[in-house]
Amino acid sequence: MELSRNNAFELLRKYNKDEGHIRHALAVEATMGFFAEKMGGDVERWKLAGLLHDIDWETTQENPERHTHEGAKWLADAGYPEDLSRAVLAHGWSICSDVKPESDMEKVLFTVDELTGLVITAALVRPSRSVRDLEVKSVKKKWKDKAFAKGVDRDLIVKGAEMIPMPLDTVIEWVIHALRRVEPEIGLGSAES
Repeated sequence: MELSRNNAFELLRKYNKDEGHIRHALAVEATMGFFAEKMGGDVERWKLAGLLHDIDWETTQENPERHTHEGAKWLADAGYPEDLSRAVLAHGWSICSDVKPESDMEKVLFTVDELTGLVITAALVRPSRSVRDLEVKSVKKKWKDKAFAKGVDRDLIVKGAEMIPMPLDTVIEWVIHALRRVEPEIGLGSAES
């Protein structure tokens, strides 16, 4: 099968109708591509892992223990390589999967999945609703407020950053820079930007 972004996006759309889930997939896709560029990874492959990582969320959210398992199976059934199915499983490590992230691609996906949500939420409460003027210190300030984006597992992000290994501030900075590339597609900023 041809590993194309168009085919992957069609597969994502087949199982996901909620635009919020699509925007999350686009955010993680962009972030994975940015990290791959910086870390010498296969940019297109890492982006596919980001785009497809939550493919089964709309189907499994009532049974979260099934999350990642269905998606990995769907990818395998569709002919995707084993490393992409494994990345989907590994991003749920210690939550809904026993598959520990081993490759750089898996470690980064595990780390940035939750963090993209925190960074986007931090941007949305700014007057600009943008990541263009968002700084690491602003995200860190929100990070300390446990009531802010309380669904984001900060300990998981720290554990992931340690696995990469990379300082947390650098991980946050790279996520911000990655999201700037896709700001309009993920619902941030204004129409003029």
